[in-house]
Amino acid sequence: MVTSQRRSGHDVREFDAPPNLPENLQRVLVDLIELHLQGKQAHWNVVGTNFRDLHLQLDEIVDTARDASDTIAERIRALNAVPDGRSDTVTASTTLPAFPPAEQTTTDTVDFITTAIYAAVHTLRAVHDEVDTADPSSADLLHNIVDDLEKAAWMLKSENRKI
Repeated sequence: MVTSQRRSGHDVREFDAPPNLPENLQRVLVDLIELHLQGKQAHWNVVGTNFRDLHLQLDEIVDTARDASDTIAERIRALNAVPDGRSDTVTASTTLPAFPPAEQTTTDTVDFITTAIYAAVHTLRAVHDEVDTADPSSADLLHNIVDDLEKAAWMLKSENRKI
C-alpha cells in the first residue's frame, strides 16, 4: 500500500508495509541474532583437531549473521516498524536448536553450527514468498542472506565430509 502526501507541490508516496511484512522480517531477525550468539559460543568453546582454522571460520560466520541481522533490523525500521532483538524475545522466538554448554569438539561444533545455519535459512525460505509478495525489495535482502549462509554452511560442513 502507498500513502500519498502533498509536499511542495509534489505528490510524495510512502510505502505502507502490510503487518505481515515486519512480522516475517522479525522472525528472520531473531534467528540471525541467535545464530550470531551460537557462533560466538562455539568460537569460545571449540577444541580439537583443526581448532585454529575452525575458530577463525566461526568468526566469519558470526560476522555474516551479525551483519545480516543489522540489515534486517534496519529494513524493519525503514518500514516504520520496530525490530525486537532483546535476549528474552530471541530466546522465546528462535527456531534454532539450542547450542550445548561446555567445550565441544571441532567435529561436533561443525555439525551443531551447520544445523543452526540451515535452521536460519529454513526461516528465511519459509517467509520468502509472503515477503516477496508484500515487498520485493525486502525479498532481495533475504536472497543475499540465504546465499551467504548457504555458502558458509557448505564450507563449514565440508570439514566433516568423508569421501
